[in-house]
Amino acid sequence: MFWIIIGVSAAILTTFSFVPQIARSLRTKSVKDVSPITLLQLSTGVFLWIIYGIYLKDPIIITANSVTFITLTIVLFLYFKYRRFTAK
Repeated sequence: MFWIIIGVSAAILTTFSFVPQIARSLRTKSVKDVSPITLLQLSTGVFLWIIYGIYLKDPIIITANSVTFITLTIVLFLYFKYRRFTAK
């Protein structure tokens, strides 16, 4: 049970780690401090975690990384939407 709590806690923390970035980008309409390379690299890693979770049939890995992938996709969308306003 202890390890399930650790896994769920880690999943919650990492799953919602980009929500503040989404909120900030929407509020300021700026992505000047966002690195698209980092977002693409992390998105690829998260996608691979989803595949690995499917292989293991582990709902915690699948769910956490699926939600994280969605938030990363939103941040990437905002990056491409707002980058023209911040590029100088």
